[in-house]
Amino acid sequence: MQVVLFVLSCLSLLIWCVLLFFRGGFWRARPAAPLASAARDAWPAVAAVVPARNEADVIAQAVSTLLAQEYPGPFHVIVVDDHSTDGTADAARAAALQLQCPDRLTVLTAKPLPPGWSGKVWAQSQGIEAVRTLGLPADFLLLTDADIGHPADAVTQLVARADAEQRDLVSLMVRLRCDSFWEKALIPAFVFFFAKLYPFSWVNNPRNKTAAAAGGCMLVRRTALEEAGGIESIRAELIDDCSLAARIKHRGQGHHPIRLDVAARSVSLRPYDNWREIWNMIARTAFTQLHYSAWLLAGTLAGMTIIYLIPPVAALALGPLCWPAWLAWAAMCCAYAPMLRYYGRSPLWAPFLPLVALFYVGATFASAVRYWRGKGGQWKARVQAPVQQDR
Repeated sequence: MQVVLFVLSCLSLLIWCVLLFFRGGFWRARPAAPLASAARDAWPAVAAVVPARNEADVIAQAVSTLLAQEYPGPFHVIVVDDHSTDGTADAARAAALQLQCPDRLTVLTAKPLPPGWSGKVWAQSQGIEAVRTLGLPADFLLLTDADIGHPADAVTQLVARADAEQRDLVSLMVRLRCDSFWEKALIPAFVFFFAKLYPFSWVNNPRNKTAAAAGGCMLVRRTALEEAGGIESIRAELIDDCSLAARIKHRGQGHHPIRLDVAARSVSLRPYDNWREIWNMIARTAFTQLHYSAWLLAGTLAGMTIIYLIPPVAALALGPLCWPAWLAWAAMCCAYAPMLRYYGRSPLWAPFLPLVALFYVGATFASAVRYWRGKGGQWKARVQAPVQQDR
């Protein structure tokens, strides 16, 4: 057993060396520097589309931050109420009335969900269609969620970035709430694992095929969306943000420029006050990310075990003689430290990343179990995963 642990520790250390030096610097967590305001004759028109299903507790604050945007160009907000039962639509309208700008907000009721569509993408499609039917000017579409709070210059910065760098999609991984104990323990790792899967520097490099976005905040050039087949081209996708990014970046010949960054000031308003809520957030789409493959699931569980669990187990079991395990554990802590800093957490949390990884492994396996039981992709009491496929 000691020999096995030593060999696996060597393998883990080798993997961490590759991750640290050859994985696009995924572990760096730095928001992009804000762009200086440039004088211009006219700013492009933007329409924000906000799908909302039973979001009465956060929709007013989210809509208020959108209506308070200091954007110099035409800007309109469309909220698509996806058959809410908690007064979501009324809360959105009340927010506009309180800010005395009801004319800048349109609230729609989504039509019944047709077969083959995920709920969020269907609601987005209703909002995008309303841009056309209402005759709203929209050079860009801001696809954002009903639980996101934006700083007053968010739209200005997104549009300026898209124009200055000629990006067809500019997305921000908003800062998730990190107040409760469980949020402090588990949330930074969520963004860390996402960045490891989709290194932001690779996403931002037009010559690299990696494509990803964060669904809470995506500014997309309308012509690029139409060239990519429209929002209906991802109608069935549960991981809609990354699917849309891939369609935008890989349409036509070559790779088109997109950008993804961690946000400096855009934040999620949704609380995760207990571990079960975070567990459900992960379990909703983790198996979808693995294309519902039992083989990929097994490989993921094995890989997470070698990368995150073997180093502390071997180091504590075998002591100083198992130096590869200690080095792998140290590399893990070094990689995680910038994300902890981004979330304002102490680096003393870093050695506990293996326990957090174990939590994510459990949630990933639970995601597969839910799918096999016919409850995959469940969100707001709606099961969205496709019919179980051959495994």
